[in-house]
Amino acid sequence: MPALAGIVLQFSKYQGLGNDFLLLDGRNLSAAEDSFGLTPAAIQRLCDRRFGVGGDGVILALPPREGGELRMRIFNADGTEPEMCGNGIRCLARFLADSDGDDPGRTWQIETLAGRIVPQLLADGRIRVDMGRPFLEPGAIPTLLQPGPAGLPQGDLAVAGQVLAVAAVGMGNPHVVIPVPDVEAIDLELWGAALERHPMFPARTNVHFVQVLQPTHLVMRVWERGAGPTLACGTGACATLVACHLLGLSERGARLDLPGGPLDIQWDQADSHLFMTGPAEAVFDGVVVPGLIGPEEESPLDWADESPTAPAVASHPASERLQAPDDRPPSAAIDCATACVNGCLQPQACASQEARAQVEALLGGRSLDELVAIAANSAESRFRSRLAADSDGDG
Repeated sequence: MPALAGIVLQFSKYQGLGNDFLLLDGRNLSAAEDSFGLTPAAIQRLCDRRFGVGGDGVILALPPREGGELRMRIFNADGTEPEMCGNGIRCLARFLADSDGDDPGRTWQIETLAGRIVPQLLADGRIRVDMGRPFLEPGAIPTLLQPGPAGLPQGDLAVAGQVLAVAAVGMGNPHVVIPVPDVEAIDLELWGAALERHPMFPARTNVHFVQVLQPTHLVMRVWERGAGPTLACGTGACATLVACHLLGLSERGARLDLPGGPLDIQWDQADSHLFMTGPAEAVFDGVVVPGLIGPEEESPLDWADESPTAPAVASHPASERLQAPDDRPPSAAIDCATACVNGCLQPQACASQEARAQVEALLGGRSLDELVAIAANSAESRFRSRLAADSDGDG
């Protein structure tokens, strides 16, 4: 698909405990267009807090591929693609509820690079998410740390002149947890950055320092892979609870205070699933002018293949890899959203030519003001739906 030059991109901004994202609704797009034509450079411009919209990441709601209701792709502010984000999926669920007018009790089957995740809208407006089971085997996290006496990968790592006792947990993305006496005394910039890229974590890692106030009350600080210090991390809160419980520091359920606010995490003993409950709130709706996205000649990349944070497990159904030029399939089998990201593989018989022609016809037949008006009307409809839902809740 061509880059988005000339297209007015509609978005909604949501935040969960201060972790903020730009949401793009592509559930009705074709497979050839469901990347929105965005590039890592465009993601960086969108997330820039001075020259762009500002955000910790961009989330795409896309058509499903593995039997779910929809598919989620999330990109960090630096343009890399993580496997999952707990705060992000809460924001996505809240966005879907606001867009579609859903009532409390609604659940969504959402495909992610970390597998199927199921959030639920609660009566108080918060989102409860079944985060699945944690990964405790080193290869699944991934980490080179070996299993320790607590039943998870453990070890002492030399970091910036200090030796830190760490434990690793996977939540579909990698996490390292470090219990400390006082989280405020931690040099997060120094230790977080060093641990993220430590050789013991081949796919890099999210970093969490945790202080135990009580067995049911923990305080943590977050260094997020690809983003740096953030106000909250849902998968990180889950991983931190698992590590603390296995280390004998906490119960199976606890409140975890992050810089952006609290999350309630429960680790069910019966099926080992983790449940995260927390807020997600709308901030505003808007449109992005074409110039912010980037020039038409800027080629999108296959983030799932190029990102240093991509999963190392090649057998994962969502972790498809770009084929080499000498191993190209016939045009009917090409998924243009991933295979043609650096240019059409078969320009003489393009599989998405008709869809591209429709987009070009739409753009050619409308002025910029008309496209902005269409986006504004859609945003106003979502706002009225959100306002009506809030009024019903107050009643």
